[in-house]
Amino acid sequence: MTKPPTTVTDYEVLVVGAGFSGLHLLHRLRGAGHLVHVVEQAPEVGGTWYWNRYPGARCDVESVDYSYSWDEDLQQEWDWTEKYPAQGDILAYLKHVADRFDLRKDIDFNTTLTGAEWDESQGLWTATADDGRIYRARYLLMAVGCLSVPKDIDLPGFDKFAGPVLRTYDWPEGEDLKGRTVGVIGTGSTGAQVIPALSETVGDLTVIQRTPNFVIPTRNRPLHDGELEEIKADYADRRVRNRSHPAGVFRSDNEKNAFDVDAQERYATFQERWEGGGINFLGSFADLMFDQAANDAVAEFVHAKIDEIVDDPATAASLKPRSYPLGAKRPVIATDYYETYNKDNVHLVDVKRNPLDTFTEKGFRLADGTEYAIDTMVLATGFDAFTGPFTKMDIRGTDGRSLAQVWNREGARTQLGFGAAGFPNMIIVAGVGSPSVLANMVTAIEQHVEWISRLLDTMREEGYTKIEAQESAQEAWAQTVEDVAAMTLWPNGDSGSWYRGANVEGKVQLFMPYAAGIVEYGNAIDKSAENDYEGFVLS
Repeated sequence: MTKPPTTVTDYEVLVVGAGFSGLHLLHRLRGAGHLVHVVEQAPEVGGTWYWNRYPGARCDVESVDYSYSWDEDLQQEWDWTEKYPAQGDILAYLKHVADRFDLRKDIDFNTTLTGAEWDESQGLWTATADDGRIYRARYLLMAVGCLSVPKDIDLPGFDKFAGPVLRTYDWPEGEDLKGRTVGVIGTGSTGAQVIPALSETVGDLTVIQRTPNFVIPTRNRPLHDGELEEIKADYADRRVRNRSHPAGVFRSDNEKNAFDVDAQERYATFQERWEGGGINFLGSFADLMFDQAANDAVAEFVHAKIDEIVDDPATAASLKPRSYPLGAKRPVIATDYYETYNKDNVHLVDVKRNPLDTFTEKGFRLADGTEYAIDTMVLATGFDAFTGPFTKMDIRGTDGRSLAQVWNREGARTQLGFGAAGFPNMIIVAGVGSPSVLANMVTAIEQHVEWISRLLDTMREEGYTKIEAQESAQEAWAQTVEDVAAMTLWPNGDSGSWYRGANVEGKVQLFMPYAAGIVEYGNAIDKSAENDYEGFVLS
């Protein structure tokens, strides 16, 4: 059989990913007259909100803030129904955006890039898809998300298990686990959402926990009558307030430190924030992520809540994180998580206390010989955060330099979160070296897209065709990211946090998000742009 001819397509800008970042880039750059195209491995827009459709999936940022601010008509016409949006609502919103702005015509779906190579002589990137298609572009924009490649399974003997295995990432649509005996591995943000949801339908649920998390109640609710209208009337000011908060959200933070007040006021503040639910709890006091004693106080409060909620003392003890500060791992926002362990059909297995020996054909066995029979295994085991989408592809820069080899050997470093030295015209969106996951991702993404759009407009106007991060500037920024994190409690304790890559065996550990937040970050990237893109070489 004759092999079909390879299709080669040329663009000015090739965007990888059609989630919040990719759709915004396409709309913004296309509107500015750039020839833009997007490739997306999924059959639909949405990015992480397409793939993570497991039961209970929900965002921990309020719906009215987890949305685009760049089109007033869009803000006014879209009606959110709940305080915290479910996965299906976010996906419906992004589909609406794609249709409303006619974005689909410039997106190739079901397209997975296997590699991209920089051609110095032509000043172009050549990207190859898994079906053999080739794309050439001046600029390669990586809108691939921070949590889009599941980590490898590192569980002893897992390949022995003969039953169905479901990953929360790419959950099978219409999957019905009613009446089954199910095991869930993982108790992070995903696990804390899927566990309560599954407990409602499965016959029996066994949760395998390696490291407990601090779980804050969501307190989700329908939006009150007139509430959405009030927010829409105030949207302009609300967006400004979001941009002026380090976390990119409309949040009322307490300016007092935890020990500026007496024990009674401190408890009352924690209690009020706990009852309010959501990320506002993290704003209880100004020094929770800076002072260990303050963090100990909030951790003790959560421990007491676990004792108050969970009936079985042994289960309550296992659910209490003790090896790291609250916030060192991503704080989990979930509904009825601790309450779920009071159900007769839910059982917690603490493999820190009784280690996992091996999985078996019909379940798993612990070190003391106890065996558990499981019909179906659910993996909520997390992601190869930040770097996975880059090291999964064979990205080759100047002189054939491999990005995967560089990052696997030296750790992920960028200049201001946008570029990596040795990889000209590859621009990263809201990833390593930017606030990204420590902020409202949509606010962080908009900040990035605006800077990238300004950059490409400037390069076109001034006749530049190449931008590359300076190695010295990149090293200085990576050190800045580390130094800022070291001022906080984020790196402390034995958390196994994916912020540092500690959840992936063998991964070089660097603190990857910029902990100072979007305001300080905005100052840094604006300063670079205003000083002829200091830290980059334009040619």
